[in-house]
Amino acid sequence: MILLLLISFIFIMLSNLIMIISMIISKKSLKDREKCSPFECGFDPKSSARTPFSLHFFLITVIFLIFDVEIALIFPMIVTFKMTNLMIWSKTSFFFIIMLLIGLYHEWNQKMLNWTN
Repeated sequence: MILLLLISFIFIMLSNLIMIISMIISKKSLKDREKCSPFECGFDPKSSARTPFSLHFFLITVIFLIFDVEIALIFPMIVTFKMTNLMIWSKTSFFFIIMLLIGLYHEWNQKMLNWTN
């Protein structure tokens, strides 16, 4: 048992050592000003890349991601339809869709889905 732990420890240490050495060897030491600047397709930028954007864009993105993940969670429910009890599957599906609708209603009620104020 101790021999196995010792071999594992040595293997992990060697792996870490190899990763550190390869990182040091492959590290680029030359800093180029053009490589650090933002990519603008070869044209001079028309405006600053650091201008603030509307918070509404961010909120719409978060809402989209939340609903996108929830829709991705619905897909396995379709696959498991024939493998589970119909009553349990129905209750779970109903609960999940009700949660989606409550979230949609809340976003609608808060006027987050309106593009203009």
